[in-house]
Order: sequence, then C-alpha cells, then structure tokens
Amino acid sequence: MDFRRAHFRALDQRLTEPPRLIQILAGPRQVGKSTLVRQVLEERPVQAVRFEDAQAVVHASDEEARNWLLAKWRQAAQAAADWRSSSLGVASGLPFTLAIDEVQSVPQWSTVVKALWDAERARSGMHLVLLGSAPLLVQQGLNESLTGRYELQTLPHWSFAEMRDCFGTTLDEHLYFGSYPGSARLFSDELRWRDYVRFSLVEPSIERDVLAMERVDAPALMRRLFELGCDFSAQILAMTKVSQTLGAGHVQTLNHYLTLLRHAGLLTGLQKHAANTLRQRQSPPKFQVLNNALMNALGRHTFEQAKADRSRWGRLVESAVGSHLLNTADSSTRIHYWRDGALEVDFVVEGPAGTLAIEVKSGFAEPRPPGLQEFLRRNPGARQLVVGGEEVPLHEFLLRSAKEWLAG
Repeated sequence: MDFRRAHFRALDQRLTEPPRLIQILAGPRQVGKSTLVRQVLEERPVQAVRFEDAQAVVHASDEEARNWLLAKWRQAAQAAADWRSSSLGVASGLPFTLAIDEVQSVPQWSTVVKALWDAERARSGMHLVLLGSAPLLVQQGLNESLTGRYELQTLPHWSFAEMRDCFGTTLDEHLYFGSYPGSARLFSDELRWRDYVRFSLVEPSIERDVLAMERVDAPALMRRLFELGCDFSAQILAMTKVSQTLGAGHVQTLNHYLTLLRHAGLLTGLQKHAANTLRQRQSPPKFQVLNNALMNALGRHTFEQAKADRSRWGRLVESAVGSHLLNTADSSTRIHYWRDGALEVDFVVEGPAGTLAIEVKSGFAEPRPPGLQEFLRRNPGARQLVVGGEEVPLHEFLLRSAKEWLAG
C-alpha cells in the first residue's frame, strides 16, 4: 500500500537520528502499525533493518519466548555491527533498526528489553522499535521497567480523510462501515464485511488483548457489556440500569470492564462535564464506540436500512463525531458530554485553548437545542460549534482534529 499515514514522517525522522530512546508504537488492532513501520524501513537499505514478529512465540512457554527475544536481539546486534563497518553504512550514516511486532506476546518483555537496552545500547548502536496491539499491556510494561527510556506514539483508528484518500470511501460509507482499512474492499458485501469485523477484528481484540490485560472473572459478561455499549453508542445510560439489563455484574466491575475495552480501542464511556471531579466520576457514562464499524457489524440494520431510519442514522452521525474527537484528541485534550435534567450538549472539548461545546445535527431540520444555550450561559468563556447542516458540514468537521477545532 502506497498510502502513508501522517505518523510516517515522525517515525522516519526519529529513526534517522542517533539511537537514544526506544520507539514504541501502540494502538488498536488493524490500524496499520506494522504497515507503517515496514514503510519506514523500506526507505532504508535492506542491510540496515530487521523486522521480527513475536506472534511466532505466542503459544511458546515463557522461557522459550524470552529466549526468542534474546536471540533476535543478538542477531540484530551482530547485523548492526556489520552494517556500521560496511562502506554503505559509513556512507549513509543511518543507524541500524530492529523492529519487533506484537511485543506483548513475550512474557515480561519489558524486563528483558530493559536489561538488553541498558547493557548494550551504546555498543550495539541500533534503534529499537516495539509494536503492540494492546495499549494497556504495552504501557504497563513501560511503566514497570522502561521509565525514561522510550518515546510513545499511539496510532488511533483511521480518520474519514484517510479512508477517503486511500480507498475513496464516501461520507455515508464512513458513517456506516467505519474506518478499518482492511475492511474497505468488503463494503459491497455486507455479510462478508460483518464477519470480517466480528471474527478478524473484535474477537482477537477481546481474546488476545482485553482478556490478557488483567484478570476478567466474567468474560461473557464483558462481551455482553461490549455488545450493549455498541448498540447504545452516542447514548447515556446509568450503570445501574446497565447492570439490571445484563442481569449481572456490580457497577464497579462493569466500569472496570469498560476501561479495559477503552484501552483496547473498542468502546468507552464519556464522563459528564462537571466542575466537581467526584460528580464527574459518578455520572452515568455516554457510551461511545471508537470506530463506527463496531456499532454496525454487531447491529441489525443494513446500510440501506440505516440510511432510511432517521433515528438510527442520527445516532451514526453523532457516534462518528464522538469517535473522531476521541481518535484525534491529544494528551492535553479531554472529551466529555454535558447534561442537566432535559438539557444536554452532545460533546464538550476542553484543553489549553479553552472549552468548546459541540452540538451535532443529523442533517434534518432541527431547532437549535436549548441545552447549548444554557451551557454557554453557565460557562461564559466557552465557544460553540454546531456540526451538521449548513453551519459546519459534517464532512468538513471530520477533516480537522479535535485540537484544531478547539483552537478555533
């Protein structure tokens, strides 16, 4: 694939510099982490790179997996020494690069990497790139052993602009089929597309990532929570009601499962905008998928049925706005919703540049909601943005990041 995500330039630049920090790429499954690294490495002489996949030891014993990692490092270190002494290596001035995909497959990987990096980084003189499909697993390893030794890049789900530019995806297709690049060629066969998303994306994410993150006492309950959250994306539900609907699970347990699903890039629950932190944490969540594909692959509406259903399509529009905000927000930007009684604002974006209240219109004739006006009255420094219709067309909104909209 010739298309390059915006993250290509940053990684390419970092791998051109002298090795100082481990480069970490984390993110949901099937967002192009491996492709991105391979694209960067293809720009370098073949003698200067090595790409390994830790999936080769996913079923091995702990000792065998760690020995595999040690062996791959030693092989790369020797290749790096050969590269540095070669005429091409001297002429290019490029460091050698070792990339390891699915690094979370190796038990205690961060401890092994720390020992190797600390003992041999100066001597080996090579870049180390680690890729992981479970962001929480990767970050746990970083926090445990590699503090101060790495730079982290998180690759989010693809944006509408990326899907449009790479695959020619239309806005309506983006709203329904979402933005998994591997599914783009299957849009014309909805049954095949549904099976791909459910069995090639959702199941591996839950089995290999979510259930591997921490102990999950009730996997079936977590799956039902995921399905319910997808079905009610862009809607606010009290967790006590969710518990009653599912027929099991304490609220604290369900909140924990929702956190695991968020870290896997599947589903989250937005908190209410509130000045009081305790009230914010106790507020009912607004369920939000991180990719609209999850909402529809598990749903009952076909593409044409969804377009004909005004209520369903309106929720797809709002869900797409929410996922876009979450996927494009940087670490300094927070996304909430606001509600007080019958008054509501769809999304509240906060960051160093201020506060932005966003109301989403589905394209039908709708009066300006009173919730937006009341929020602005209570928060006089906030700005407003109405997405949809003629004010800010949906396709235009989806072309700019949350940070850019917040900056004005």
